[in-house]
Amino acid sequence: MSTANITYDPAWQEKYQSMIATPAAAVARLKPGQRIFIGTGCAEPIQLVNALAARATELPDTEIVHLLTFGDAPYARRELAPFFRVNSFFIADNVRDIISEGLGDYTPVFLSEIPRLFKSGQMPLDAALVEVSPPDERGMCSLGVSVDVVKSAVENAALVLAQVNPRMPRTHGNSLVHVFDLDVLVPVEEDIIEVPAVEVTPESQQLAENLAALIDDGSTVQIGIGKIPQALLGHLKHKKDLGIHTEMITDDYVDFVQSGAVSGARKTLDRGKIVASFAIGTRRLYDFIDNNPLFAFYPTEYVNDVTVISAQHRMVAVNTALEVDLTGQICADSLGRQFFSGVGGQVDFNRGASRAPGGKAIIALPSTARNGEVSRIVTHLMPGAGVVTTRAAVHYVVTEHGVAYLHGKSIQERALALISIAHPKFRAQLLREAIAAKYLSASMADMAGKITVGPKELRTTVLLDDGAQVQFRPIAPTDEPRMRDLFYALSQQTIYYRFMSFRKVIPRKEIQEFVYIDHRNDVTLVATVPSPAGEEIIAMGSYYLDTKTNVAEVAFVVRDEWQNRGIGTQLLAYLIRIARRNGIRGFTAEVLTDNKAMQAVFNKSNCKLQTRFAGNVISFELAFA
Repeated sequence: MSTANITYDPAWQEKYQSMIATPAAAVARLKPGQRIFIGTGCAEPIQLVNALAARATELPDTEIVHLLTFGDAPYARRELAPFFRVNSFFIADNVRDIISEGLGDYTPVFLSEIPRLFKSGQMPLDAALVEVSPPDERGMCSLGVSVDVVKSAVENAALVLAQVNPRMPRTHGNSLVHVFDLDVLVPVEEDIIEVPAVEVTPESQQLAENLAALIDDGSTVQIGIGKIPQALLGHLKHKKDLGIHTEMITDDYVDFVQSGAVSGARKTLDRGKIVASFAIGTRRLYDFIDNNPLFAFYPTEYVNDVTVISAQHRMVAVNTALEVDLTGQICADSLGRQFFSGVGGQVDFNRGASRAPGGKAIIALPSTARNGEVSRIVTHLMPGAGVVTTRAAVHYVVTEHGVAYLHGKSIQERALALISIAHPKFRAQLLREAIAAKYLSASMADMAGKITVGPKELRTTVLLDDGAQVQFRPIAPTDEPRMRDLFYALSQQTIYYRFMSFRKVIPRKEIQEFVYIDHRNDVTLVATVPSPAGEEIIAMGSYYLDTKTNVAEVAFVVRDEWQNRGIGTQLLAYLIRIARRNGIRGFTAEVLTDNKAMQAVFNKSNCKLQTRFAGNVISFELAFA
């Protein structure tokens, strides 16, 4: 038990003797036909819940409502269904079976709106069973690890039965209730429910690495529970001045905060504070947050308020999904017709982060389920699956195979982006299905096996001599529109130098030949800079391997306004490094005699160089050392 809890009044039981009762005496005040709220998460009042279950036969037509609980749910047993009707806002393991059998209910609702149900009288509460810390000398009890919707339940229930536990951490923020706002006090000293961390898989680690690349220094982040968020925190420890505004914190936050990555210095609201509404973990976490002024626990109506979220500087929300279809619809609470979890705060944070200045709304999911047997990226959601986040509201979707940015994109662009981050063994099938669904043109059938994402290790950022920062990365299937934009931004002279002919148009098929490559025998790098649409391609460099000679043909093009700034030289040097690593012997290239700039690039290549003239064309042969 934490020593910080000496702040409670040791004489509290004497002061409030008239309010004290045993668990059995407390629940004896409950009547048949009532709606009873049970406290959230690891703050479930176990002794009161057990006493409630023991009275089941005396309490017919009782409705039990709660958000998410991790303790036993004896009220959710099949034999008690004639007396207790479970109504859950979020489906955990302990109530999933009874709900799936139709013996309990699931109420889908945004987490931010649950307190309004209680306060407005739309869902009036006859009683609330909660767990608190002992009162201090002012009579204030802390809701500890679960403030969330519990505070609203305490404020709006006609009868509040409180299990008073000295092992409950006292948390800062808006987590206090006065002892006189409670009706019955049940002294209990026992360990708070603990939920150990889940094992992080290599798949989750790779997914977390992709997520971490989207989170900039100074961002304020929201991260949920599970393997992916747990892995992500480990990849954020090298970041600077991160802030936290999230529903839930877990054990992983202890090491994360102690790493020095979290300062909250750039938060718009609650600067310097880690804001949460509930904690799920072990005693290590509970001791860390106990009376720790760094943490501020607030009710859900504040933490999940879209206005509050959207006000945060660079708000990044990371939420998970069970399935996503090729149009971007996100299913997060059901497996087909079977309800599995809940809406939770995904929509609250997704909407808030997307509206925040510099914000990012991210949906993360493994590319497969059932040990790799099924794809989580699907052409159509399973029959009966619910859409939690609509296709119009989705921004980033991330798997272990890459990142797809969907906001403002057409159905074709979305389908290609999502197929490219699906598991490789499902991409060809998804391509066929997308064509059959008319999401993609039938001409895309030739691209089967070529919808691949280049290796992430080929990404790099280069600072040009003039101070401009340019990113080099492998070309992606979603770059077809950007490649088209690049072509039409080129002058006729640059087009002539690159294609050795004047061209007003470039066929889509030809652009696709640049975009859909295997990243082994054919390698294309693009140079990009930020733009309002995300990024624009300002240059491209490619090599195409002749497997018979083990020599590759190389070619470049750079937008006119970016020429003579060293980009071509950087592209060639980078392609040479890649080719050498792949065991390629050398490059060949053909350059017009008028194209002095490209000749200079090859002459500076530090390779053994041979040239041959044929009319107005110079043939270069670059042999690698």
